[in-house]
Amino acid sequence: MRQRILITGASSGLGKQMAIEYAYQGRDLVLCARRLENLQQLQQQLLQVNANISVHIYPLDVDDHQSVFDVFNQAAEQLGGLDRIIINAGIGKGASIGTGQFQANKATAMTNFVAALAQAEAAMAIFRRQNAGHLVTISSVSAARGFRRAMTVYAATKAALTSMTEGIAVDVLGTPIKVSCIHPGFIRTEINAKVDKVPFIVDLETGGRALYAAIEKERPASYVPSWPWAVVYRLLALVPQSFLRKLS
Repeated sequence: MRQRILITGASSGLGKQMAIEYAYQGRDLVLCARRLENLQQLQQQLLQVNANISVHIYPLDVDDHQSVFDVFNQAAEQLGGLDRIIINAGIGKGASIGTGQFQANKATAMTNFVAALAQAEAAMAIFRRQNAGHLVTISSVSAARGFRRAMTVYAATKAALTSMTEGIAVDVLGTPIKVSCIHPGFIRTEINAKVDKVPFIVDLETGGRALYAAIEKERPASYVPSWPWAVVYRLLALVPQSFLRKLS
């Protein structure tokens, strides 16, 4: 069992819900996010859920790459190692390319991919030293194809994250280090809170339970919830661009 689990982007959304699921299961947690006050509130909530676990919190902006290495290493030292690191921090800013929103698109690219690279580097350095561990990246079903408007750069970063995760998995194939990429479908979080009509969307608690179950299986790639998103992900590879336009 992976007892010591670090989660980035843990103060809200999927990260917070995963932390709650792991608290119920009696796992010790390291929670990282920018908003310290939210982390402190979550820490108290989790200890009420399960007083027998340890919950360590670290304020962390993943775009500060040196801080990523510092926090991950400090957490590993404090807990005597880490068993699983979940790269979850991400944002959803952006607009159609060429419409004057470069800074927003750049922010999404930097946080969702470059910062994820920093987290993966820091995590894998720990796991290589330990010769054990489970790296988990939270990608998206949108990684399957390109989309328009605010989804253009977001989907591109998730495709890059999926590809990078598979590359890491290939690199350590046959070792005690496991690598998984999780592709959530539509789960109601802060990112999509203002979007009314979303197909197959599930509430955060349902999505959190599905994420937990998928991560525990430690498969190379998972789609959450598996129905319908495992099918949708494969179908997206076949549909014409006109259909993609309707989706986004």
